[in-house]
Amino acid sequence: MVTKNISAHASSTQDVPEVAQIPRHIAIIMDGNGRWATKRFLPRVAGHSQGLDTVRKIVKECGDVGVEYLTLFAFSSENWRRPEEEVGFLMKLFLTALEKEVSRLDRNNVRLRLIGDMSRFDPLIQERVAQAESLTAKNTGLNLTIAANYGGRWDMLQAFSACLKANPHLSPEEVSEDLLTPHLSMSFAPEPDLFIRTGGEQRISNFLLWQLAYTELYFTDLLWPDFDPAALQASFDWYRQRERRFGRTSAQVMASEKEK
Repeated sequence: MVTKNISAHASSTQDVPEVAQIPRHIAIIMDGNGRWATKRFLPRVAGHSQGLDTVRKIVKECGDVGVEYLTLFAFSSENWRRPEEEVGFLMKLFLTALEKEVSRLDRNNVRLRLIGDMSRFDPLIQERVAQAESLTAKNTGLNLTIAANYGGRWDMLQAFSACLKANPHLSPEEVSEDLLTPHLSMSFAPEPDLFIRTGGEQRISNFLLWQLAYTELYFTDLLWPDFDPAALQASFDWYRQRERRFGRTSAQVMASEKEK
């Protein structure tokens, strides 16, 4: 695999990112919680509780093996369409996690960030989010990002709006990735190397639309509560077999590897 040093903000459409045996940044859609519960004749909400346990395991494994960034899609802007009872439970689970899990993350040197439109959440959740981000802000280990009330289209629209506010006299000819990228929700992180979706569906569902342009897409039939560290390692094995060309030919990739 080719190696090239670039900043965290560089775009894979403009430069060739660094590639390593362990993905630097992993993005995951944690799908299948409800189906996991239904298969066991349990209420769907039981699957979400079990899914939180999986989050703990995967966060720990990522930290242990040297993943730098882990981004989890916890609640999309479209998930408000789910049954009111389920949405209500998810909000309670979200609050409980913020109150009980953040201290654990802090002890393990994990930095927590949340991306998405926080304005729709209860004020108490917004307060806990701010406290969690502040508490872990100086941590230097795994960068854990939770996407909540997030959508990729929303992200691009809000970034473009912020870009115009920051550059009120911008002409159409002056619009560029360099101007827009700092306003995206994930501007602090490199683009994901590996995208994982559990649950058998094979789509990205409005998640990180800008950032996934050159990400390797891995789909597994495992439901999220069954996705354990061994399954994560299996995704790494698959990832290592991928030839990440970034627009180049295989011959060019091989030549670059020989130059190392």
